[in-house]
Amino acid sequence: MALQPLATVADCEARGLAVTDGEASLLETYLASATAAVRDAAGVPISQTTSTVTLEGRTSVWLRLPAPPVTAVSTVLLDGETVTDYRLRTTDLWRRAGWQAVCGEPSEVEVTYTHGMPTVPADIVDLVCRIAAQTLVAYRSSADGEGLAAGAVTQERIGDYSVSYDSDGAITELELSDRLRRRLRSRLGGGAGVVRSR
Repeated sequence: MALQPLATVADCEARGLAVTDGEASLLETYLASATAAVRDAAGVPISQTTSTVTLEGRTSVWLRLPAPPVTAVSTVLLDGETVTDYRLRTTDLWRRAGWQAVCGEPSEVEVTYTHGMPTVPADIVDLVCRIAAQTLVAYRSSADGEGLAAGAVTQERIGDYSVSYDSDGAITELELSDRLRRRLRSRLGGGAGVVRSR
């Protein structure tokens, strides 16, 4: 199941963006792209979903689950065998016998669990709306949509006005700064682990 965008056209309109009927589907596309950029930067889906992850099991009694917050665990397989003698503690699974089935060899632990936020935080909705709105403004800046290809200003002079653009295509409204990426990962707990949503 594909995750829903982190913001909607109605969210953008509630923040003051005027959207014509002809632009609504275009804005939905920009919201989907902005959502993907924010989720990638955060390293987690953000909104609540059910996922299956495969992690390396070791002798430790603790097993950290990626993409917090974790709200429920439905199945745990240790080297393909179902285990039920675990407890969920915040973002970790605790098991008295540890997470290694065979002494000396790492095990494979497959966990299906529900995680993420039931309601997307307002500031994340706002961020996605702002990115999508900036993309829409870039689109509106030229009748044929050429504004989407505009590069970043690299030089500007005021006397006898002059401006230079970097048009290598490397800068877009969807590229998030390293500072924002670090902030999102720190706040939302993104980290290592392969998460596939169902």
